[in-house]
Amino acid sequence: MDHTPHHPEGHPRGTASWATAVKATLHCLTGCAIGEILGMVIGTALGWGDVPTMVLAIGLAFLFGYSFTLFAVLRAGLGLKAAIRVALAADTVSIAVMELVDNAIIALTPGALEAHLTDGLFWSALLGGFAVAFLITAPVNKWMIGRGKGHAVVHGHH
Repeated sequence: MDHTPHHPEGHPRGTASWATAVKATLHCLTGCAIGEILGMVIGTALGWGDVPTMVLAIGLAFLFGYSFTLFAVLRAGLGLKAAIRVALAADTVSIAVMELVDNAIIALTPGALEAHLTDGLFWSALLGGFAVAFLITAPVNKWMIGRGKGHAVVHGHH
């Protein structure tokens, strides 16, 4: 008889498929991208400085990232307080890694912070940052899911 602890996806603890990690990362990326782009567009359009624009973009990335999970688990019948706990547990590390990498790419790309919405540099730095963030965050999510953490906590509520 198998006594290996399993997490909600049915994989033995310590393993997670790349497909599951990619799906979780794409889910995170979607919320982060919506919030990040919205924040960058608002801050840039209003002529805000780099720091306030990035703070707004990061805040909105977390808000939208959490909201995708929150609404999914609320639809599954979880109460609001429990749904908030699940969203925080599922997405905090993933969003934080994604935002750290994405914003570092933007900050380190010469001229990206000064670029305007009509500049290709603005969009290439933003989208390039998302691509690199995805590549770094997917293995983090795979590791966390394999240990029953991160997005693994959501699967018990679907």
